[in-house]
Amino acid sequence: MELQEREQAVTDDVVASFAGASSDRFREVMEAVVRHLHAAAREVRLTQGEWFAAIDFLTRTGRMSDDRRQEFVLLSDVLGLSMLTVAINADADPAVTESTVFGPFFHEGSPAVEQGGDLAAGAPGVPCWVEGTVRGTGGEAVPGARVEVWEADEDGFYDVQYDGARTANRGHLFTDADGGFRFWSVRPAAYPIPSDGPVGELLAAAGRGPMRPAHIHFLITAPGYRRLITHLFAAGDPYLGSDAVFGVKESLVVGFTEHGPSEPAPRGGPSAGRWASVRHDFVLAPEGAHA
Repeated sequence: MELQEREQAVTDDVVASFAGASSDRFREVMEAVVRHLHAAAREVRLTQGEWFAAIDFLTRTGRMSDDRRQEFVLLSDVLGLSMLTVAINADADPAVTESTVFGPFFHEGSPAVEQGGDLAAGAPGVPCWVEGTVRGTGGEAVPGARVEVWEADEDGFYDVQYDGARTANRGHLFTDADGGFRFWSVRPAAYPIPSDGPVGELLAAAGRGPMRPAHIHFLITAPGYRRLITHLFAAGDPYLGSDAVFGVKESLVVGFTEHGPSEPAPRGGPSAGRWASVRHDFVLAPEGAHA
């Protein structure tokens, strides 16, 4: 048997091993993964040394992942797999707010914030008033939608990147009867994704930068509507064209208004000093809508 036939025989045997899978979808996905993974190995003529290096890389990626940092999500992000999955599952209705990456720094159990409340909780940065509405594709208000928010502080760190159990710049609130939401946070800043682990090694080897443009994360859910995972990006940020995780979409780039100390801030805002504001309206797809 020739070399090419021996190699193909290995792939065929592995693909065939999933024939008895209890789920048709599981079989379909695993057969495709095997075919493409084996094809990649054949294309580059993968050496055993390279295979061992890859196993070591994935092992260290797993060891660095926990409930406060998800290195595997970060790996998916920098390889563009996260954004490809977003694109595959995007809603076909152009009225629906576009989705983007989930990111590695979400975690369950964020504190509840009242309308107009402060979720910054002492995080350093210029105070920022954020407001908007959540609506359906027919223009109807979506009351009671859960709006989950998290972001980095002005130093470029999320709360989970600090030692201890500090919670800041993270929280959730529910839209009012008109679908509105409003809260205080801080003006987002650009920051580098964590480069002290395997993903950082990958970026360095590729000659790629680690920077993400300034943004605020949103996760919006409501009964009868599809879940929305998205960002608001700050217009004018120098990294909008070179996001390390390919997450920027033009429709999500918004202007943040800068306010001087003499301008009165909404209730709960600073009594002195600069502050910023941004407004954006989100549109949810109905549950069961097809991409």
